[in-house]
Amino acid sequence: MFVDSVRIWVKAGNGGDGVVAFRREKYIPKGGPSGGKGGNGGSVIFVGESGLTTLLDFRFMRKITAQNGEKGGNKDMYGANGEDTYVKVPIGTVIIDADNNQIIGDITEHNQEVVVCKGGKGGRGNSFFTNSRHTAPDICEKGEPGEEHNIQLELKVLADAGFVGFPSVGKSTLISVISEAKPKIGAYHFTTLNPNLGVVGLPDGRSFIAADLPGLIEGASTGLGLGIRFLKHIERTRVIVHIIDMSASDGRSPIDDYVAINNELASYNEEILQRTQIVVANKMDIPEAHENLELFKAAYPELEVIPISAYTKDNLNTLLYKIADAIEVEIEKEKQRKLEAMQRKDVVEYNYQKPEDPFTIEVDDDGVFNVVGPQVKKLFERTDFSIEGNVRLFALKLRTMGVDDALREKGVKNGDTVRVIGYEFEFID
Repeated sequence: MFVDSVRIWVKAGNGGDGVVAFRREKYIPKGGPSGGKGGNGGSVIFVGESGLTTLLDFRFMRKITAQNGEKGGNKDMYGANGEDTYVKVPIGTVIIDADNNQIIGDITEHNQEVVVCKGGKGGRGNSFFTNSRHTAPDICEKGEPGEEHNIQLELKVLADAGFVGFPSVGKSTLISVISEAKPKIGAYHFTTLNPNLGVVGLPDGRSFIAADLPGLIEGASTGLGLGIRFLKHIERTRVIVHIIDMSASDGRSPIDDYVAINNELASYNEEILQRTQIVVANKMDIPEAHENLELFKAAYPELEVIPISAYTKDNLNTLLYKIADAIEVEIEKEKQRKLEAMQRKDVVEYNYQKPEDPFTIEVDDDGVFNVVGPQVKKLFERTDFSIEGNVRLFALKLRTMGVDDALREKGVKNGDTVRVIGYEFEFID
């Protein structure tokens, strides 16, 4: 079963908590603080695997998590780090944050790794807070929570050449005779419901991967027919092989077919038309095809059209050599682009980005002062409020951050309720 789109939930491991401990041994009268640091949480890492061709496994694996870090121990013992979780995905998988539609990673090579969710850092124990002024601290940190995302996985088939065209123009027949692929072939539209990949070998020793893509119709870019679901696979092909039924056996005009398909490709992504496109006149074994071919050439004299018959296998070698040559040119272009990109890495670009406010304060209708913000949230999550020293440190850090002064500007008074990340505290001036 071919599955090319799936949504899953991914969660990295939480960091282990630091601890408060003091060293008490018979011959060490002043052992001092000895609370160890918690281990880091494991990350979730996606790895490209060339042997996979579908996202089917994720239909039954909707939640992926990594191991939490262990809690620190006394005698300055560190907690063990959580193990990373490695997830194999097909080459061509795009990893998207479903909540903000941002691309996290794009797997294009075998064994390529993308960290999808980073594990949380372990919290520090009280031995890390010792200094000359505070020799016996009773404070520690909780581990950071691991990142979590709702992930949309989109598989875009990687192929050297992609066969496009209206339904029933002979794409499946062509790939079946030039490779070992065995697509479903029938005398009705939309026989092909999923992309079919085949390895094509040439007599001169060259080879390439061809993709028979489901048939497109006018309006596909807006969702008609199989629509955008399979148009996305064309983005991954180096060369487009545009197959036209030159016999007009379905009653359509080959000229109109050529225009309609290119319009749909441009509507979906204009960059697709900038790639090499090889125009193929198929079904030349039917008598009407020769007259239609002459009309087509008259309408597009600048185009090189390769006439073939996938049914009788006529002129297929000419087509295959043409495709292989075009692929080699595209590969050289890709190498040049990568070389230029590596050279640009030496140039540092400075783009100013306005820093996010560390906190904001809002007054609810009930008079409660709400303190929210990324830095406040992070501080709150790393504080163990069951230890009195941590509570004092939390209040001190908020004051240092400027929260107290901002609350006073908002009109807070002694004894008012202040809600920090959903938890209520009494303001003491």
